[in-house]
Amino acid sequence: MKRQALSIAALLLLSTAAQAADLGWNSGASPMYSAAPASSWEGFYAGVNAGYGWGTLTRQPTGGGVRTEDNSGGWQFGGQAGYNMDMGGVVLGGEADIQLASIGHERDLGVNGKQKSGMDVYGTIRGRAGLTFGSVMPYLTAGFAAGRGTASLTSTTNVVTSQSANHIGWTVGAGLEAQATDQISLKAELLYVDLGTQTYNGLPGGSQDISQRFGVVRAGVNYRF
Repeated sequence: MKRQALSIAALLLLSTAAQAADLGWNSGASPMYSAAPASSWEGFYAGVNAGYGWGTLTRQPTGGGVRTEDNSGGWQFGGQAGYNMDMGGVVLGGEADIQLASIGHERDLGVNGKQKSGMDVYGTIRGRAGLTFGSVMPYLTAGFAAGRGTASLTSTTNVVTSQSANHIGWTVGAGLEAQATDQISLKAELLYVDLGTQTYNGLPGGSQDISQRFGVVRAGVNYRF
């Protein structure tokens, strides 16, 4: 799963670069190309994104006991908004995003039913720093992350007991953004999100401490105002 996700990340980054070439960002072949200097990155922007998350989910009975660790995965999609300061070759800014997610894992407990844990929604508030090469900007990003997860147990008679908890943590990553027009840009991004450990009370058999840590590869589009 990790190798597949990294392959997707590489393909997204290569795809963005290829689109830049196809649109004539580096030549005069495209009707979208202008001989005028590339437009500034300065200002507010907003957009949408979609991608896939994969990572590690750990569970342990609160107070001690057998600790399990499983690979988690699932899709996510959402929106982002931010502001850029174009300092001439260097772009500094901030961005916030919110994502609906299905990044989790389901464990078969045999006669005890099925146990499922995952993230339903998460968001980040990050700083961004990039270098501009014409209409293309690679960047680094890091900041605060928070999310809401759900843990549930489904019995063999399909009785579901579910509990939710809020997670707080951090994120770091990198991306590539390229201007398609003066106002529209395309981006590919790879993030690592660490939402730490939270206690889920009220579950059959006792409360559990559950950790949520995952990587996300996603692509998006931004509109600059």
